[in-house]
Amino acid sequence: MIFEHADGNPVLELDEEQCWRLLEGTRHGRLVVSVAGEPDIFPINYVSSNRKLYLRTAPGNKLAQLTINAAVLFEADGILSDEAWSVVLRGKARVLSNSAELAAVEELGLKSWVPTLKDFYVEIAPTSVSGRHFQLGDQPERGF
Repeated sequence: MIFEHADGNPVLELDEEQCWRLLEGTRHGRLVVSVAGEPDIFPINYVSSNRKLYLRTAPGNKLAQLTINAAVLFEADGILSDEAWSVVLRGKARVLSNSAELAAVEELGLKSWVPTLKDFYVEIAPTSVSGRHFQLGDQPERGF
């Protein structure tokens, strides 16, 4: 994906379409949940479809926390030799239980990273998405 930085600015605010193209081309990120005012963060793998994110999980802290408080943050990023990007999605998480929804998500081919049973599918519906693209380089010299 080519990003056009105006006026030599090394930081570019991404539009929603650019953010989704990056999210659709990535399969890992970090999920942030919060319960009783305490944040927690989990590395996850995911798939995207129809501008929603899907992940698999097992019973435990992550599943318990997002059923207590459905408001979540998700961040994905990429770093190359001369550029980097970061996308943050705010949204609502819910555990899928409808058999038609489960069948549709299973068709997406989401596999667990580790060989453990992850019987629960979670959908994250976004309320907002934002991102930035960075041209990497050395700090410029100050002109005095």
